[in-house]
Amino acid sequence: MANLASDFIGIRSPNPFWLASAPPTDKEYNVRRAFEAGWGGVVWKTLGSEGPPVVNVSGPRYGAVWGADRRLLGLNNIELITDRPLEVNLREIKAVKRDWPDRALVVSLMVPCDEQSWIDILKHVEGTGADGVELNFGCPHGMSERGMGSAVGQVPEYIEMVTRWVKANSRMPCIVKLTPNIADIRKPAEAAKRGGADAVSLINTINSITSVNLDSFAPEPTIDGKGVHGGYCGPAVKPIALSMVSEIARAEATRGLPISGIGGVTTWRDAAEFMALGAGNVQVCTAAMTYGFKIVQEMISGLSQYLDEKQIGLNDLIGRAVPNVTDWQYLNLNYVTKARIDQDACIKCGRCYAACEDTSHQAISMSPARVFEVMDDECVACNLCVNVCPVEDCITMVELPKGALDERTGRKVGDFANWTTHPNNPGVAAE
Repeated sequence: MANLASDFIGIRSPNPFWLASAPPTDKEYNVRRAFEAGWGGVVWKTLGSEGPPVVNVSGPRYGAVWGADRRLLGLNNIELITDRPLEVNLREIKAVKRDWPDRALVVSLMVPCDEQSWIDILKHVEGTGADGVELNFGCPHGMSERGMGSAVGQVPEYIEMVTRWVKANSRMPCIVKLTPNIADIRKPAEAAKRGGADAVSLINTINSITSVNLDSFAPEPTIDGKGVHGGYCGPAVKPIALSMVSEIARAEATRGLPISGIGGVTTWRDAAEFMALGAGNVQVCTAAMTYGFKIVQEMISGLSQYLDEKQIGLNDLIGRAVPNVTDWQYLNLNYVTKARIDQDACIKCGRCYAACEDTSHQAISMSPARVFEVMDDECVACNLCVNVCPVEDCITMVELPKGALDERTGRKVGDFANWTTHPNNPGVAAE
């Protein structure tokens, strides 16, 4: 099997799969079970200062979004940072690190924006032997109303300031956890780098209300007739997370900044996609909460087999897709495809026809015998039919060879001789 040993900013672990700071990493019992199941590391659930106690609700803490088969697509979490005493958490962290020295153990932190509060908590954490700290600048609910969490993460100047405090007062590697609740994810990443952060992790949860109870007329989860916005996570947020990870990986100002990828990682393929877009490792939460800690075993075996089949190492995977992420204006307009329907695989459901006829370009015909065929002269290659077809690979997109006639436009494929070209890409037509 491929070697999955990971060295992320000097923090070593037997594999790149870590549990994110969340309910699964709230206490010693959970973390020990996670390590026994095979997780390479954990980020301990966020610790706060020794000030006023954190009190979580005693009613429901999660809202949910399900697919048609009741597969969990997303969770809306209103739980706060740990409500367990600081000294208990510190004692348990020290005990776990002592017994599992080969596993990564990073501690998530969130305290008020004054330097002494950070100095105090850092001294406590250093005494546990933990491998590093993660600054929680992402939590969008509860703590943000107290001037912490995403209230800090949305202000690059605060991120830079607190990161500098941490780096000036601690020997430990520092990961800055970023909020997605911001217009441009590159700005907080740049601030973290200026402040001396060793890495960033993203995304934290997305501000959300997942549903409204139409009998009580309150958001779910409902606490005594009231509901609040919470943090959205799970498979549904993965596309947003992938995009934000790629933006940091390819931006000149943050290029080379190590990234820990978070957001909907459920399978080894999800993890591989994050790493291909620049993440050095991944953190997982919702998948573990849905399927239990042993899901990591499928991730380990799947990623190992994939790397073996590709004949590449883990480090060869990291960032491999970044050069292929570009801006729309640089796409090659000479590239032309058309949809093709495999008649042997077609179950004649008509979804492709309905979608194309009603909402796209009327490029699929239906015979009286319900045989569906693509009309090349109308097909714009949008691939909507591919995505709505319930049979995998029944409809595919086939590239037309250069020089072939595109019947819809009347031009030969690759023939833009009379077009003004984009100054940065001779193969791309300018607007």
